[in-house]
Amino acid sequence: MYGWETRLNARDNNRVVRPLDWGVEWTRGWPCRNGCTDGNPEQLLGDLNRHILANSDDFFSYRTPNDFRLECEPRSAADRQAATFLRFTSPVVTPYLENNVAHARWFPAQSDRAVVVLPQWNADAESHNALCRIFSFLGVATLRLSLPYHDLRKPPEIERADYAVSANIGRTIDAARQAVIDARCCLDWLQIQGYRRFGIVGTSLGSCYAFITAAHERRLSVCAFNHASTYFADVVWTGQSTRHVRTGIGGQIDLERLRQAWLAISPMSYFDQFERYPKRSLVVYAKYDLTFLPEFSRQFIAECQRRGLAHEVSVLPCGHYSCGEFPFKYLDAYYLAKFVRNAF
Repeated sequence: MYGWETRLNARDNNRVVRPLDWGVEWTRGWPCRNGCTDGNPEQLLGDLNRHILANSDDFFSYRTPNDFRLECEPRSAADRQAATFLRFTSPVVTPYLENNVAHARWFPAQSDRAVVVLPQWNADAESHNALCRIFSFLGVATLRLSLPYHDLRKPPEIERADYAVSANIGRTIDAARQAVIDARCCLDWLQIQGYRRFGIVGTSLGSCYAFITAAHERRLSVCAFNHASTYFADVVWTGQSTRHVRTGIGGQIDLERLRQAWLAISPMSYFDQFERYPKRSLVVYAKYDLTFLPEFSRQFIAECQRRGLAHEVSVLPCGHYSCGEFPFKYLDAYYLAKFVRNAF
């Protein structure tokens, strides 16, 4: 299984090593920036992380967009019917025009239940669409959100969604903030349409974003974390698919310093906030995962148990990449669909 996982990981040969960049310029528009003075960039980011954790509701606050619109696209080779997308201007403004427009594919259902689906890092436009169709078939309306810097949101100078996760510390935090806020905007639109019960499903990087969203959203009562972890830095430091990011960071900082720099986008930082609102959760992890190491998922589950949070656990007998291969993708979809159907 480890050999198969490594071969699947090696299929992507366009990973780019970029050097460590503290990315302080990305922090200038953050709500918590006041009171933190420029100086040593690592110290500044450390101060900002502490401010964010103490005031996370402000950090992930936003103004609901006023340009929600549904747009239909012609049928493609991969689709039997025309696709419908919810589009709006992201409340988080970046230097990249493409990234400033959020796209969420719409899978309607006649009910009062709806979920927002957040795919994995480097997911293409088709990823998770089959899962969304299953949710819709089960009577749960679904918005499949394209993550920042992915597919239509990808700036032309990059082949992969490198700007979402990279050795640029500030930009990586900003991308996570944007993903959380865009997901909350999707909930706003769903509520406007008359939906009353809400859930969120995230995979891999999307799972991290989904947890932080759920920690700051009282509307979410159903949460599925498909591959869960603890600290953002730990995944980057140890994961098979982020070796090029760690190479870029090089020997300039160690794991503990990186963990402190990315505390604001680490699920373990937000369990107190997550615990505020009652919800049911599913945690799925893979026994042979070389990207989200299983011990991180087990630590996440142990924290749920310690706090007495309502949660279920499903374990896949595969790895991170092989989770998307036959037969494990069907088993994963079964776990997610069964939970979402029953949890509302």
